[in-house]
Amino acid sequence: MSFDRDALRRAARDHGAVARVVVAAAAGSAPREPGAAMLVWAGGQSGTIGGGALEYAAADRARDRLAAGAASPLFARIPLGPGLGQCCGGAVTLVTELYDTRALDRLADAPGDVHARPVAPGADAAPPLALRRVLNRARSAGVLPEPQLVSGWLVEPLTAPARPLWIWGAGHVGRALVATLAPLPGFAITWIDTAEDRFPPEIPAGVTRLVAAHPAGLVAHAPAAAAHLVLTYSHALDLELCHRLLGHGFASAGLIGSASKWARFRSRLRQLGHPDARIDRIACPIGDPALGKHPQAIAVGVAAGLLRQESAEDRAREAMS
Repeated sequence: MSFDRDALRRAARDHGAVARVVVAAAAGSAPREPGAAMLVWAGGQSGTIGGGALEYAAADRARDRLAAGAASPLFARIPLGPGLGQCCGGAVTLVTELYDTRALDRLADAPGDVHARPVAPGADAAPPLALRRVLNRARSAGVLPEPQLVSGWLVEPLTAPARPLWIWGAGHVGRALVATLAPLPGFAITWIDTAEDRFPPEIPAGVTRLVAAHPAGLVAHAPAAAAHLVLTYSHALDLELCHRLLGHGFASAGLIGSASKWARFRSRLRQLGHPDARIDRIACPIGDPALGKHPQAIAVGVAAGLLRQESAEDRAREAMS
């Protein structure tokens, strides 16, 4: 969990002032962990702190703060018991802060990769010794600190740059993939197809839509660190995209298709001059075949694979630090 400035900026751009409600601490059985957050504005919200009565009441309080234009954070420790109609038995501490584009501009100018600020009533205005120790330990270990409360200060790592993910095709599977992956943190999705009417009327926030009569020509503009999912309406276009990607480079690539489709593609890609070791970097089929071929089932399998890969890379980086 981390402080996502990009998501906040998009919400503030679209809705004006936005309240961010974050779980600052949790004790006992709680629906979400520290760092879980939701954004609330007058007519809606995104994200979740666990749902149910806790989230409903927190969203109401956040809208009251927005209506009042409250400048100071709201700090509240909430037992998860009969008073909320819940039986978790634990307690959470919620912090509600208001942000607009000006506040986010100031935050963007702040140095470092951690957002630490006083949130509890009576907290010192200057960073306390306990906070400095937490930050120094994290930096000496080469890792970012976990979201936590320290002497009335809330510490959150800032979201790392999003991983570029290019989805080629806006058919049923493409739409299911975007709907599943867009709400997840950590991905910057570029969605490509040949005509505007191939996309749904509403594109999720944070997704960049590209319309190109000849999509394969866009491969040259993709970051070398991008992941790619190829699932267009045309086998010929799928093959051209795989050919271009193998010549361009990528972090990972997946192709929708059957074993027979992939066997034909492998043969054609060899004829186009690609060695087997390079071709093997393309995964086909995508997702988890055990989950079935329904578009949403494919999307769930792909999302799980990407999240597992991201988690493994994070653990590898921590082991090297």
